[in-house]
Amino acid sequence: MRRLLSRVVSTVFNRRTARWSSLVAVAVLGTLVGLLAGGRIETPVGPADASLSLSLSPEGGTEVEVPPLGSLRLDSHHGPLVLKAQITRLRPAATQAFINDPAKIQTLEAKITDEVRHGVVWLAIRAVVAALALTALLALALYRDWKAVLSATLASLLLMTGFSGLAWGTFRPSSVAEPRYTGLLANAPQLVGDAQSVIDRFAEYRGMLAKLVGNVSELYATTSTLPIYTPDPDTVRVLHVADIHLNPLAFDVIRNITEQFQVDLVIDSGDLTDHGSRPEDRFVANINTIKVPYVFVRGNHDSKGTEAAVAKLKNTVVLDDRAQEVGGLLIYGAGDPRFTPDKTNDHDNLPSSALEAQGLLNAETLRGLPKPPAVAVVHDPAQARPLDGLTPLVLAGHTHRRGTETLPNGTLLFTQGSTGAAGLRGLEHESPTKINLSLLYFNRTTHTLQAWDDFTLGGLGEQSVQVERHLAPAPTPLPSPSTTPSR
Repeated sequence: MRRLLSRVVSTVFNRRTARWSSLVAVAVLGTLVGLLAGGRIETPVGPADASLSLSLSPEGGTEVEVPPLGSLRLDSHHGPLVLKAQITRLRPAATQAFINDPAKIQTLEAKITDEVRHGVVWLAIRAVVAALALTALLALALYRDWKAVLSATLASLLLMTGFSGLAWGTFRPSSVAEPRYTGLLANAPQLVGDAQSVIDRFAEYRGMLAKLVGNVSELYATTSTLPIYTPDPDTVRVLHVADIHLNPLAFDVIRNITEQFQVDLVIDSGDLTDHGSRPEDRFVANINTIKVPYVFVRGNHDSKGTEAAVAKLKNTVVLDDRAQEVGGLLIYGAGDPRFTPDKTNDHDNLPSSALEAQGLLNAETLRGLPKPPAVAVVHDPAQARPLDGLTPLVLAGHTHRRGTETLPNGTLLFTQGSTGAAGLRGLEHESPTKINLSLLYFNRTTHTLQAWDDFTLGGLGEQSVQVERHLAPAPTPLPSPSTTPSR
C-alpha cells in the first residue's frame, strides 16, 4: 500500500514538475520572441528618423549606429537585452532649416530628449504587449487550458520584471563617457566627444546627442565638408605612441590624429627604429612632419645615435633621466639601459635586472625634483615599477600589448601597443598586428589625467578603426618630495 501510494505521489509530482517546466519554457520562448518581434519602432529625433529595437546579447548595453559614420557601443546596463538605435532617414526640409540656423540647437536639445524618451517608452510598451500576447497564444495552442495560459502569461510578466530589474540595478549613467566607437577615423571625435564635456554629469548627454544629430545632418547635406572638431581650452591632449619600428604608416596615422583631434604634444616611449643604425636616421626625420612638440625616450632597439638624431630635430624633446615642462605638463623620461637589436622579439625573455636597477636610479631622480611630474615615460614596464608612488602616471611600451595597471602605491602604469604594428615582424602572424595609439586628456590646471581614447587600427591589408573611451581612476595623493617612501 505504501509503495502504491508512493508511486502515485511520485507520478503526480513528476507530471506537475513536467507541466510547470513546460510552462516556464513556453513563457521564456514567448517572451524572448515577443520582445524581439514587438520591440521595434520608428521615432522622430530632431530632423531625422531613428529606428529603436531590442536584440539579445549576454552583455547587455546600448548600440547607436549612424551610417555611414560608424557605431557607438555603451556599457549602459547588464542583462540579455540590448537597446539598438539607428539613424535611418533625414528629413530634407528640417535638416536644411537646422543647417541654415545653427542657433536652433539650443531648442533642439530639449526636443530630442523628449522624443527619445517618448520613443523608448513606446518601444517598451510594444515589446511587453507582444511578449505577453505571444506567450498566451503559445500556451493556448499547446494546452488549450485557460489556467495554463494565465500561468504562462504570469511567468512571462515575472521574467520581464526580472529583466527590467537587472537593467535598472546595473544601469551606469557614466557609460556615456566611456563609449567604444567603430567607423570612419576622421569623424570619430564628433561621436566620442571631449573628455571635459562628458566626464562630469550624465545630463550633459543631452547636449552630446543634439550635437551628434547636428553633425550627421551636416554630413548628409554637405558631403564634401565635414564638421570641424573644436578642442576644449581647459584640456591638454597628449598622443601616446610606442614601438613604431620603422613603419612609415605610423607617421601618417600620427599626423592624421594630431591634426583632426588638435593634439598638443606627442609622447613616444621608444623603439622608433629596429637596429639603431645610421641609415635609419633618415626615417627619424619623419618626426619633422609632426607640427607639435614630440617627446622621445630611447627604447632597447634605439641606439645613442638614434637618440642624437632625434635630438637634432626642431620640434623634439629627448628625455633621459631628466624632466622638462612641455605643453604645460612636467614630463620625466628615462631611456632603456639596454641596446639589444640583435635579440629575438621574445620580449619576456630579455634580461630585467638592468631595468630594475635603472628604475631605482630613476626613482632617486624623481625624489629630487621640486614637484612630482605629471607623467613619467620609460620604454619597458619593468623599469616603471620602482617609480610607483612618485608620479601619478607612467607611460611605457615594449610589449606590443596595450594594457593599464594601478600599482600598489597608486601610480597608473599605461603600456601602449605597437603604433608601427610591430614593423615587419608584425607580418609573421596569421593576422597582421594592429596599430595602437592613445589620446590622453589632462586637465590644464591640475595636470591630472581625466580620460583617454584608445585607437586600434587594422594591420596591413585591413581597413578598420575603433576608438574606445576610458575614464581615469581617481588619483591617489602622492607623498611630498621630502618624504622617502618605505621600501
